[in-house]
Amino acid sequence: MNAAEALASHRAMLAEIGEDIIIRRYYGTAGPNRAYADTIARARIVGYQPRDLVGGISQGDRKAIVLVDTLGALLPIVPGRDSDDKAVVRGKEISIIAVDDSTRRIGGTLIALELQVRG
Repeated sequence: MNAAEALASHRAMLAEIGEDIIIRRYYGTAGPNRAYADTIARARIVGYQPRDLVGGISQGDRKAIVLVDTLGALLPIVPGRDSDDKAVVRGKEISIIAVDDSTRRIGGTLIALELQVRG
């Protein structure tokens, strides 16, 4: 499978079983009136299996498989509980704990990110 085929496959899968989420980027100094910009991204949200709960993965964490071509200028996504990048899933703002930009890369072309999200 080449990168174009992988991208087409991911697009078809996410069109069928994915959902729109928001990647929210905050700007400026932290506080109640902090400015932010929202970008709608297509994603598939899945839970981790009990066998996956090792290292930095905690019970309740989820994985968001997000098409990179829906993220535009937001790349790179900056992970961390106190980072300026958050995800909004089903109306709830949650932290992006980790970003995997290797698993869904085909021949050097990034197709999708796997985000570990918490909250």
